[in-house]
Amino acid sequence: MKKITNKSNSGKTSRKSLEQIARNMRRLTIEMAAKAGTGHIASGFSICEILTALYFHALRGDLSKQDCRKRDCFMLSKGHGAISLYAALYLKGLIPKALIDSYMKNGSRMTAFPTPKYLPGIDFSSGSLGHGLSVACGMALGKKRDKLPSRIFTVLSEGDCQEGSTWEAALFAGFHKLDNLTVIIDHNKLQAFGATCDILDLKPFEDKWNSFNFSVCEVDGHDVKAICRVLERQPLETGKPSVIIAHTVKGKGVSFMENLLEWHYLPVTGRHIDLALKEIAGE
Repeated sequence: MKKITNKSNSGKTSRKSLEQIARNMRRLTIEMAAKAGTGHIASGFSICEILTALYFHALRGDLSKQDCRKRDCFMLSKGHGAISLYAALYLKGLIPKALIDSYMKNGSRMTAFPTPKYLPGIDFSSGSLGHGLSVACGMALGKKRDKLPSRIFTVLSEGDCQEGSTWEAALFAGFHKLDNLTVIIDHNKLQAFGATCDILDLKPFEDKWNSFNFSVCEVDGHDVKAICRVLERQPLETGKPSVIIAHTVKGKGVSFMENLLEWHYLPVTGRHIDLALKEIAGE
């Protein structure tokens, strides 16, 4: 297949620069959430390094184009992390500051969950869990049949992995040898109503994906350079779709949010806004 290049991603980006982008993503997430009075902050924080590695290192082609035939595509299946995805799109230069400032206002294109019709860099409307991998599989198969070199990436939550549609799609991907498909799991061990191991345990997680004929690897989901190195190796194995199990922390980056279930939904208000911004800035 023909190689895709992206001038904006050429060259090496230092670990320090990538880490700063992730911090900026968290800062914008807090600012947007505080202004709108909304939650789902912790769900966005757990994927900031993943989004940084994707948008600032891995994704190839012109992401500003709605036509995705000649570029890589990304789908955030866990649509409740959209607030940090919007921050990534702004930092990448795909949307203006005016849109960030309009987050969740009446009539704004910046809705609670991502909608591709309204924003560049978004290829799938998500929110109801369990659909992202199915759509990603269809896109990956279409690109293979059209002999297109672009790749499909999708980020799933653990809630996604408790849906039967996800495992039907996994069976499909392995059978059709979709090695242009990369699944990244935000494995933060918490979901809306408790610890994943108490709600519906996913263990043995790696073995499940292996049994569906995926090539599997695990990574520290907050080590942005480690994520970049894994993404550079895509596909992990010719003839197999890849899954990256990213071990993450819900609410990563703000100590009073980390690994606390209540921050799945809580808005950030009062003194918590300043405390969060100071921690993110390293003060």
